[in-house]
Amino acid sequence: MDTENQPSQEMVDFVKAISDSDRLRIIGVLAQAPTPAKQVAEQLKLPFRDAINHLSFLSQVGILHEQDGVYELDTLGMKKLARSQFLDRRESYIPAPDLDQKARKVLATYLNPDGTIRQIPQQPAKLKVILDYLITAFAPGQNYTEKEVNTLIRRFHLDVSGLRRDLVDAGLLARERDGSRYWRPEKPDAEEGPR
Repeated sequence: MDTENQPSQEMVDFVKAISDSDRLRIIGVLAQAPTPAKQVAEQLKLPFRDAINHLSFLSQVGILHEQDGVYELDTLGMKKLARSQFLDRRESYIPAPDLDQKARKVLATYLNPDGTIRQIPQQPAKLKVILDYLITAFAPGQNYTEKEVNTLIRRFHLDVSGLRRDLVDAGLLARERDGSRYWRPEKPDAEEGPR
């Protein structure tokens, strides 16, 4: 796989930030006014420790900044991060040079110029090419929640549940039986089938 198409840690962190409902609620509070951690926790009825953990993570990825115990939304940082992780990457999709001609032709047929999936092919061989392309959005060894998986897939196509199932069935994406954790295996084993 072309490592250029694999997500950076910043993209993974950004997806984690926006796919957690409590973090989104915190962003909503801070969008109104800079707020101390204790007040954020009280306003959202969150345990103080959870609020601090979320605030620290959001600060680490550049969505918030903190001064004297007061957290403030960094709107410029958030816009910059979103733009660099989603818009810029999508506008310049070029198939990996090491792909064979058949795979390049399938990608040219089924992808939009921005790298999103125009149509999901029904033929298994063509679908495999699309799934091989899609799995590069997931970093090997990284754990994902189902929400994070859905967010990454939605970047490419709206049929989130179908493509998630196809990735698992193809052995490209592994998951716990209860769906609590997903990950991209280091070496996909298509023979394992769905879990």
